[in-house]
Amino acid sequence: MAESSGGSKKLLWVMIILVLLSSIGAAAAIYMVLDQRGGDESKSEPVAQRETPLFLRIDPFTVNLADDRLGSRLLYTGMTLRVGNDETTQILTEHMPQVRSRLLILLSSKQASDLTTVEGKEQLGRDIIDRLSVPLTENQPPLDLREVLFTEFIVQ
Repeated sequence: MAESSGGSKKLLWVMIILVLLSSIGAAAAIYMVLDQRGGDESKSEPVAQRETPLFLRIDPFTVNLADDRLGSRLLYTGMTLRVGNDETTQILTEHMPQVRSRLLILLSSKQASDLTTVEGKEQLGRDIIDRLSVPLTENQPPLDLREVLFTEFIVQ
């Protein structure tokens, strides 16, 4: 009997040691997982800074539209251009007479029926960007025109 109780005690001690080692291993694994989560937040890429939008206001226009079935019509519109950089703003400001001339010619070529729909206004915005993207001077860098925002729009 002495031998069996000595073997049981050894087995009991071995099991206690195994349980302790397993607990320590589990605690270490939990610590590493939690530490890794906290580390990801501090090591993550910096949040992209919000860009301040650049706007260039263009004085309102009143133009005669191309004749349609209802006769002569007028368009009164104000617009603002959203641009991507200061260089574009500077180039457009320096050449504002040319910009306004291009816009007047473009606007006066439209018919009232084309401008009274949402799709027509969106198309006009794309046409304005296309017209202003043509260089105003020699060796001009490309303009970064993002959007045309109509601030006033009356077809009469």
